[in-house]
This record gives sequence, structure tokens and C-alpha cells, in this order.
Amino acid sequence: MKELTVSNLKRKYPLPDKEFLQLDSLERHKIDQVSWSSYPYQPEVAFAIAHKEERIFLKYFVKEKSIRAVTKNINGSVWEDSCVEFFISFDDKGYYNLEFNCEGVALVGFGKEKSKRELVSVDLIKKINTQSVIRKERDGLIYWELSISIPLDVFVHHTLTTINGKQCRANFYKCGDLLPEPHFISWSRISSAEPNFHLPQFFGTLRFE
Repeated sequence: MKELTVSNLKRKYPLPDKEFLQLDSLERHKIDQVSWSSYPYQPEVAFAIAHKEERIFLKYFVKEKSIRAVTKNINGSVWEDSCVEFFISFDDKGYYNLEFNCEGVALVGFGKEKSKRELVSVDLIKKINTQSVIRKERDGLIYWELSISIPLDVFVHHTLTTINGKQCRANFYKCGDLLPEPHFISWSRISSAEPNFHLPQFFGTLRFE
């Protein structure tokens, strides 16, 4: 399984309120595992991840043939749109699924398996800050970035005052169920008969500085 170390931005960049820009200077990790041959389309996707005080910061960089951004409501069907996802588990109690369409509309749930998800409240999800940039490239492809700032409060089934020094299990995804070319790609490879991101046994390891 894959492993990565999550930088502490407070150590690297002490100035506040510049975290989204600081993510641009960090290593980008590719989301490039196509685990299901019946869905071969592979957009270009990478992410950067860091943390600082009581927040996790993510930035996704995506280039694909077309985009979809129909879902406007929090906890709506964002996976049907051009969607990036972050699943994380702090222990054996379950894992959180954080899913965002290309405009930053979010869905957040918690549970032990796909069929038993408990949605996090809309009020808590509103504490997540997002910033989206979408543009059409000269080659006709769509390039988009999504910056995400996640407060630890969102992980409501755990009491987290800091994430410094923690080791967690996680995976990162890109999908688009209702796009002209549906696709399901991951950072850490998955082994299952059908597309399914809700398989924590295939999560990689994150080590937070």
C-alpha cells in the first residue's frame, strides 16, 4: 500500500491565510490507478496535502475532456458530477468520506461500510472552505483546481484537537458517474470486481508531521 508524509505548514510557512497558495509549492501525488478495465478513461489528476493547527488542506489539480457540475446542495449526489474524494480513517471505528464536485459542493459521511453511511450535518460541512478555478485549455480539455480547507470539527465522531504526529489510513479518488466517459480512479490501487471506493482495506498510510 502507498504511504506519504503530510507536511505541517506552520513549520514550513508560518504566515497565516496563505495556505492555498502554499499548497502549490508542495509535492503533487498522482491519482492514476485505474482498477477496473471496463472504465478505462483516465483524466490527469494530482493532489497536494498538508495540515496546520486544526485544519487539513487539500488541493486537487484535474485535466479532463468534459466536466459536470449539476449538484448544488450539500450532501447531494456530487459523485455524479466531476468529483474528487478524500476518504480517511483514524481508527477501527469507521472512516469518513469527503466528496466534492468541481465547484466545491461537498458531501461528508461516516461509517464502516458503503451501505451504512451517516451524513455529517450541513452546518458542520459549511465550515469547510473551498476555492474552485475552472478554465478551458487550448487543447480543448478542461483544467480545474479545487482547494479545500477542512477543520477537524468535521470529523465529528472523533475528538481531535490536533493531528500533529498522527498516522491514519486514507485514499484519494477522482470519479464522474454521469460524465460522457464515467471513470473511477484512485491513489492507492483497489482490487474488487466492480467500482467501489468504500473499501478501507485498500487505503494507504498518511503520516502527519
